[in-house]
Amino acid sequence: MNSIVVFCGSSEGTNPEYIRQGYSLGKTLAEQEITLVYGGAKIGVMGSIAQGALEADGKVIGVIPDFLKIREVFHMGLTELIVTQDMHERKLKMHDLSDGIIMFAGGYGTLEEFFEMLTWAQLGLHQYPIGILNTNGFYTELMNMLAKMVDQGFVKKENYDMILVDDTIDGLLTQMENYKPLPVPKWIKKEQV
Repeated sequence: MNSIVVFCGSSEGTNPEYIRQGYSLGKTLAEQEITLVYGGAKIGVMGSIAQGALEADGKVIGVIPDFLKIREVFHMGLTELIVTQDMHERKLKMHDLSDGIIMFAGGYGTLEEFFEMLTWAQLGLHQYPIGILNTNGFYTELMNMLAKMVDQGFVKKENYDMILVDDTIDGLLTQMENYKPLPVPKWIKKEQV
C-alpha cells in the first residue's frame, strides 16, 4: 500500500489514549512510507494522526470540504490540502488518493465515511483492504452488531469478513498488507473497479 485514508474524529474524545494512538498511527504510516490521507483538520484525533506523520517526515494529504475549513480548523502544515465543494466530493477524492482504508475512533461522520467505502467494496467497486483500529475495544460493539446482521441474514459472511480488525497498529497493517480481496462480481465491468 502506498497510501491509506484514515477516517477518525475531529474531537479528542474523553480518553487521552485515542490521541496517543492516533499520533502513533500517523508516525507508523510515515515510517513505512505510506502517505496519510485524512480529513484535513489540525484538531482532535485527526490532528494527532497528521502530527505524528508530519513529525516523522511523512507525506500527509488533507481533504476537506469548503464549509468545514473554519469549523474543523484545517491544518496549514500539510504536504497538500485539497478543498472540495461538498462531503460527497470529499469521499470520492479520499478514495481516489488511497489504496487502503482505516477507521479509528470517531463519531457519526467517521462511521458514515467508513460505511460508504465498505458498501462500495461490497458492491465490487473497489478492492482496497478495509481496517478498523479497535483501540480500547472502541468498535467491539459495532462488530457485534455487524455479526448480528450476518446472523439475521442482512449481511453476507464474506462481506463481514472483509473488515480487518486489530487493536494494534502493526497487527492491523500486517493484515491489510496480506489482504486477499473478494473476486469482482461478474456484473461489474473491470473498468468500473
